[in-house]
Amino acid sequence: MPGSEARSGRDGAAAPGSSGSRATSGLRQIRAAAAAVALRPGLWPVALAQARRFAPRGWWRRPPFLPVPDRDLVRFRAVTMYGRPDAPVEPDDVVRWLRWCRAESRRRRARSTPSPAPGPYR
Repeated sequence: MPGSEARSGRDGAAAPGSSGSRATSGLRQIRAAAAAVALRPGLWPVALAQARRFAPRGWWRRPPFLPVPDRDLVRFRAVTMYGRPDAPVEPDDVVRWLRWCRAESRRRRARSTPSPAPGPYR
């Protein structure tokens, strides 16, 4: 198609005629984000919870047999965060987002905790 760029296929393989640098760049971004989270053990539980939420159902049945989020979801998140679908994900943004998720989870738990019963039984 005129004006279109070589894109990677649904299976993550580079499109014919492309260098595959997009896949390499994506892997580099994942490694950088994982390293940033690895340095913060307090974020490990929330990172695992979010990875579980983003993983497509039945991910273990399809190559690459990893809980990788759907590309459409990743593109949508990139557009809402950075304004374009091919924007690189910044490790600091991942850490900031995980901290926000942790704070929101704590806030929701605090709101759902029943208050003590009023009256003489306190």
